[in-house]
Amino acid sequence: MEPALHLDVADATATVRIANPAKRNAMTTAMWQALPALLERCAADPAVRVLVLTGEGGTFCAGADISGLGEDGGERARGLAVAAEEALAAFPKPTIAAVRGHCVGGGCQLAAACDLRFAAQDASFGITPARLGIVYAASSTRRLVDLVGPATAKYLLFSAELIDAERALRTGLVDEVWPAGALDERVAEFAATLASRSQLTQAAAKEFAAGPAGEDRLAHWAGQARGSTDPAEGVAAFLERRRPRFTWTV
Repeated sequence: MEPALHLDVADATATVRIANPAKRNAMTTAMWQALPALLERCAADPAVRVLVLTGEGGTFCAGADISGLGEDGGERARGLAVAAEEALAAFPKPTIAAVRGHCVGGGCQLAAACDLRFAAQDASFGITPARLGIVYAASSTRRLVDLVGPATAKYLLFSAELIDAERALRTGLVDEVWPAGALDERVAEFAATLASRSQLTQAAAKEFAAGPAGEDRLAHWAGQARGSTDPAEGVAAFLERRRPRFTWTV
């Protein structure tokens, strides 16, 4: 199988699969480069309400494919990796990383850029630039600190050691841990829950959670709320004891 990113859309969920099984789903330069455009397609598709990122087979992603870094020592590839990570973090709809097996280096960058991380019990996590003498990107470091706090971030970055899923859960790196055979079902169930909720609420919350909002953005979201039928529909559905039919879209 040629290294590639595979996209499937079903039941309002876009699933992006990292596929490079010969190298534990390591990301090639071409795969890093392709991810932002693929995300842009999903963001523009009104049928997509949730995005799931996962790996083919029993591994999430073992990081960057070092064999393809090139003569510049990987500087271009690292730039593409950061751009892909930022595109994933900026995706306007909810994102879930479904992690089994190794989630290492650039793979952990991608998982951290998702809104939520659900892991199988066999998952292991590590951030490994210290093994290669690479300066980890400032934006990636900041995102990691925001997730797990400075002490755990330093442990991971200084040591390049792997941690198991239970420790990742305790430190906040992942949100839920499941037996390997139950992970896909749980992710699909939770994605369906997210798809049934108001995109207006989710989009505003995602932007506010990313950092302080300026007055212009506060005014923007206030205007969106006033112009949307979602608040009235949510109240009506609650009073009528039925599922809401939210219509606001990103």
